[in-house]
Amino acid sequence: MGSHLPPQQQQRPEPQLVLQLAAGALQAQNLELPGGGLGPEWQVLLGRADALAYGGRLHEALPLYQLASRHQQLRAEQLEKLVECLAQSVRIKEGLPAAGSGPPQPREWDVFRCRKCQGFLFEPVSLPCGHTFCKKCLERDRAAESRCVLCKEEGSTAGGQLLRVNVILSNLLAKWFPCQVKASQLRHEGNLLYKEKKLQAALQKYNEAVSLAPNDHLLYSNRSQINSTLKACEDALRDAETACRLQPYWFKGHLRKGQALANLGKTEEALREFLFCLALDTGNKPAKSEAQKVNVEQKKGFPIQEEPNVTTSGSLRKSIQITESKKDCSEEENKHTSMPESAFLISEKCSLLKRKCCSEEMRNAEVPCKLMKKDTVDTKGNSTEQHIPFGFVDPSDLDCSLCMRLFYEPVTTPCGHTFCLKCLERCLDHNPKCPLCKEGLSECLAMRKYCKTVLMEELIARYLPEELTERRKIYEEEIAELSNLNKNVPIFVCTMAYPTVPCPLHIFEPCYRLMIRRCMETGTKQFGMCISDPVKGFADYGCILEIRNVEFFADGRSVVDSIGKRRFKVIQHSQRDGYNTADIEYIEDQKVQGQEYAALLVLHDSVYDQAYMWFNSLKQALKSRILSHFGPMPAKDPDPQSNPNGPAWCWWVLAVLPLENRAQLPFLAMKSLKDRLNGIRRVLTFMSRTRSR
Repeated sequence: MGSHLPPQQQQRPEPQLVLQLAAGALQAQNLELPGGGLGPEWQVLLGRADALAYGGRLHEALPLYQLASRHQQLRAEQLEKLVECLAQSVRIKEGLPAAGSGPPQPREWDVFRCRKCQGFLFEPVSLPCGHTFCKKCLERDRAAESRCVLCKEEGSTAGGQLLRVNVILSNLLAKWFPCQVKASQLRHEGNLLYKEKKLQAALQKYNEAVSLAPNDHLLYSNRSQINSTLKACEDALRDAETACRLQPYWFKGHLRKGQALANLGKTEEALREFLFCLALDTGNKPAKSEAQKVNVEQKKGFPIQEEPNVTTSGSLRKSIQITESKKDCSEEENKHTSMPESAFLISEKCSLLKRKCCSEEMRNAEVPCKLMKKDTVDTKGNSTEQHIPFGFVDPSDLDCSLCMRLFYEPVTTPCGHTFCLKCLERCLDHNPKCPLCKEGLSECLAMRKYCKTVLMEELIARYLPEELTERRKIYEEEIAELSNLNKNVPIFVCTMAYPTVPCPLHIFEPCYRLMIRRCMETGTKQFGMCISDPVKGFADYGCILEIRNVEFFADGRSVVDSIGKRRFKVIQHSQRDGYNTADIEYIEDQKVQGQEYAALLVLHDSVYDQAYMWFNSLKQALKSRILSHFGPMPAKDPDPQSNPNGPAWCWWVLAVLPLENRAQLPFLAMKSLKDRLNGIRRVLTFMSRTRSR
């Protein structure tokens, strides 16, 4: 029978059960393994040690690992459970994020950093999802990962997509941070030289980069690796320590520091760094591998045997390749008594790392950023929550080239140009090409998903808050004006529309694309429908339509499913952005009472029956077309005056009758239900006489 347990539960028994099985095997001197099957005594001991470590009883587990080594030379990977539990202990003690929750939140000034390489953005590329990374980082990782590392959106870094630099952002960073941009360029040049094994040339590039950007932690981390390769271990350690001071909770800095310490033979300090690295990033395989090996080497009582073709990361590749012979019994027992206390203090010592990394020297380091005022750092040297705008930022640097106003909801196209979202949509209504470089944006138009460029929004909010507030106010005022369904109501000049009657529309003209989009954005989802007029442009009477659904096509066209709501009279004709608008007042039927109401009921029933008979007399093909377009004929209303627009069946009949628009318009303007019913009866009588001839 198959198991329904998750894979992790199938592979890992409950810790208490493992402890009981292992304890029984040891007590009975049994060779049976805790998980079932037979094996040597050292495997039983190792299983017992893993179970104790998994149960959080490290002080009991450590002596058993040592005892297991007396029976068999242990390989580094056999200490994986011990390393995981030590890292978990560090993570809990330091209050670090739980496994899988990712690295700590970036500091305030990290807004200009790539979230892939953690270095200063170089040749920034904004993906369709709105997140921005270095071009080199995306090119390096796109083959293995098609998702954005921040939002996990599928296809953001798809291989077929050309990566274009964000023009506005690239120019801004070059203007605001020329030294950092040059340092990033030197970093990439140094990386290429390192790959070509031109180590001295690569080191020179990094020396130049560090002189330009002395507070870029990534530069020190990478230079540490170069120095390690060059066997300049002291220089490698100094660079790694600087990287850790600049970014205390960046796992790669601690990995580099641990590797440098291991090269210098400082295995206990190296282990602390590797464990802290794992506490920050539980899935870091190089740190786990190094910690497993250093953990054994540090105690000198756990012989390590490496597999022939196993490759280790960093500078420990040679220093960890040791295979010690078994010690005599008395020597092992001496280690047995002294080892638990020392190893148990490993996690305690790791707690010193946090305080060490957050020293006053690091906190008082100034970030060479032209965008920060002096008053943005308090007397304790801590960065304040918000930075005040400064004279160096020119608001025109962040103006949309289409509306010539500050970017509002900035969107970056695949070709690298940035516009306000609404400006871009209006341009694509007319032409599916970039307004600046004329590159085709048909794919962008087909997706109809424009994600705001996150970094651009952050820059504007951070450095131009007053201008952004004013820009938002203007936008909200425009939306409020567009939401008014009495003043400047958008008018679609096309066909007759009636209350309660469906009115499907095919939208392809640019002005009406804009109109429909605005109706959706404001939330009203309503616009007026009028027939054309040769003098005024559109008729004096119309019907408000409500949008029920919009289906967009890849070329920008759309099909709008709408239905009639209320009748109106036009007070003033006008235009806005290429489409017609009007000031309107709504029309309602005048109610009658007494004998007039009794007579109205008789007339209402009579005309309804006449209309019903006329529709049923039509040929089946015609009836089917009417039903598919307008739906079935509404039922007769018990009270014909219950709706201000009159009975729904009247409007349905007027919509299906073969009348010209000019003949239908007077019915829309009528405020008397009696007059409308008499008019419908005359038309139906005329239609019946014509058919009988």
